[in-house]
Amino acid sequence: MSAAASMSRKLVQAVRYGQQNGWGALTRLLRRRLSEGGMFLGKASVTRPYDELLGGGFGLESLAQCVPPMTINWFIPPVGKGSGGHLNILRFIKNLEDLGYTNRIVIVGQPSPPSAAAAKRDIEKWFFPLKASVHLGADDATPAAYFAMATSWQTAYYVRRFQSCKQRCYFVQDYEPWFYPAGSNAMLAEATYRFGFAAFTAGDWLAQKLHKEHGARTRSIGFSYDRDLYRPMPELRGGDGFHRVMFYARPPTPRRAFELGILVLRDVAKRVPQMRVVLAGWDVRGYDIPFPCEYAGLVEIDKLPELYARCDAALVLSCSNLSLLPLELMACGVPVISNRAPYTQWLLNDENAKLADPDIQSLVDAVVEVLETPTVAQRIRQAGAAFAAATSWEREAARMAEGLAELAGEQP
Repeated sequence: MSAAASMSRKLVQAVRYGQQNGWGALTRLLRRRLSEGGMFLGKASVTRPYDELLGGGFGLESLAQCVPPMTINWFIPPVGKGSGGHLNILRFIKNLEDLGYTNRIVIVGQPSPPSAAAAKRDIEKWFFPLKASVHLGADDATPAAYFAMATSWQTAYYVRRFQSCKQRCYFVQDYEPWFYPAGSNAMLAEATYRFGFAAFTAGDWLAQKLHKEHGARTRSIGFSYDRDLYRPMPELRGGDGFHRVMFYARPPTPRRAFELGILVLRDVAKRVPQMRVVLAGWDVRGYDIPFPCEYAGLVEIDKLPELYARCDAALVLSCSNLSLLPLELMACGVPVISNRAPYTQWLLNDENAKLADPDIQSLVDAVVEVLETPTVAQRIRQAGAAFAAATSWEREAARMAEGLAELAGEQP
């Protein structure tokens, strides 16, 4: 194949990737390829992406001897707009600040922000202001802290290398080996659960899985929702005669089962012609969607409550641990429909949601029942709202603080 033909083929592949996954995803892919030492759309180094993860130690153990126990370095991946995982991390940082902890945010990995100041501005613009200082990269200049907190499998490798701390911890929101096909990254992610870090997990399912399968020390914590944002607005629902179903449609995130959801909703549309689907979470206008829909795309956080409240139901599928979305929907008075699985049932049950077996017909029947049986929808709506209202970010942050105090050998 000639060089021109090879370049043409690669450009076609790049355009197809952008159409399927979004142009932002294509930009990030190209940046990563360049950061990995490859030519533009050319060869990429196999080992370079892992060299920094697997490098030698940095910092000095002696620097940690005098740091107070209420200091935490949070090692996080580069911050992305709309990232639910980052939102949860930052929420705990904010609540721990209110409990007197000094937090530092250490951003590691690629693509790196242009500066620490720019990263802090992005955090404040996309999420909310924090007292925490922001630091870029992992080197001897990283400040000492009593606790070093990993927040993803890649950051766990940096925390293992960091010497200027007394305790290493792990904030685990999902079972990350499942993010990949069986292979190198899955095995490297799984290995981090055997590093000996004290793990704070999102829910009981993760805590039990990490302890049983990997021997990790775990403490389960829960999530909540932003009470200043999410609330019922029934006046927004049903004014035009349509039944609206919100679907979290995110093709680049396979664990959210985009294709299964589309297949389910296609069949629901045949049985409920007056249904309209609201597709939120990603720009999917490049896909041929076989039913009437509204393309919401990636929505600003302050616009989400109104979008949710307009819907009569929400289909939230997950092949791994749940996100904040079900609680936010419940708080807006939206019945949640999801697949029955251990990683969904630590949060959802047959009272606060409509659960169905993870096959097309069962999920279709579940959506149709919620849309066409007002008594079922109202029962789930009320139970979900009550369940969400009983949760508390402050209480969960206090539980994390209690665990940290125990690790530090102090009474909480």
